[in-house]
Amino acid sequence: MRQDCKYFESRTYPTGDTVRKCDLDLAPEAPWRCPVDCPKYERRLADVAWNHGTLVTPATPEEPPGLGQDDSIAALLDSAEDIVNAAGPEIKAQVEAERLAEANKAKGIRRFLRRKKDR
Repeated sequence: MRQDCKYFESRTYPTGDTVRKCDLDLAPEAPWRCPVDCPKYERRLADVAWNHGTLVTPATPEEPPGLGQDDSIAALLDSAEDIVNAAGPEIKAQVEAERLAEANKAKGIRRFLRRKKDR
């Protein structure tokens, strides 16, 4: 991938896993390649207000055989992304339901305590 592109992002997690991606999701063969003629490529001019770690980003993994020869790898990555994206709204709804239940529980306890105080 073009690491000098304004939209390239790399992040390494404490587990050692590294994510390399296009922030515009225009690199179907990420983390290995950007499209040769990407219409949104812009050279990064400055890294304003960024926090840079002291470690060197790990090397990009070896390209799988056949990358760029057919669309199967990009299709596989797209379908994996679709699965993750489809799970997001369901997970968010579950978390919000749990928060609402906790808030209602706290509201009920406050109401109960208020009634005891008024007696």
